[in-house]
Amino acid sequence: MVVRFVHVNLVARDWKLLSDFYQHVFDCEPVLPERDHKGDWIDAATGVSNVNIQGIHLLLPGRDKNCPTLEIFQYNKINEAKQPAINRPGLAHIAFAVDDVEMTVKKVISNGGSQLGEIVIQHIPKAGTITFVYVRDPEGNIIELQNWSKDKEGG
Repeated sequence: MVVRFVHVNLVARDWKLLSDFYQHVFDCEPVLPERDHKGDWIDAATGVSNVNIQGIHLLLPGRDKNCPTLEIFQYNKINEAKQPAINRPGLAHIAFAVDDVEMTVKKVISNGGSQLGEIVIQHIPKAGTITFVYVRDPEGNIIELQNWSKDKEGG
């Protein structure tokens, strides 16, 4: 049996706005075509009648065209639930390694996102030192920004 990771999906209120955020802040690249799914086949797959799903796949930075993508879809029928929380069971966050955590936080904020926690610098024995923070995209999804530096202990 061959298994290959394909994508992570974010359901958006405004897929174009969220797609633009990930392209501008994290240099994700669109993978065409844009999606516009409707009809009996997608109703059957989702269990939602008369559903229309629009969106796009984004190639993550540092990856080639055959790697997993970030899929951003917008449904015409949204099930409003509480905003994701860092400690809620289920998908908590996605993470990006960045050169400069503080500068990237500013970029997140200037593109409609927000800062969730404080920037923390922590030494992890035999792993290195991590500088990281949690932020939210414009729709509240949690993103970890991280930068690792190696230490002399082998990390």
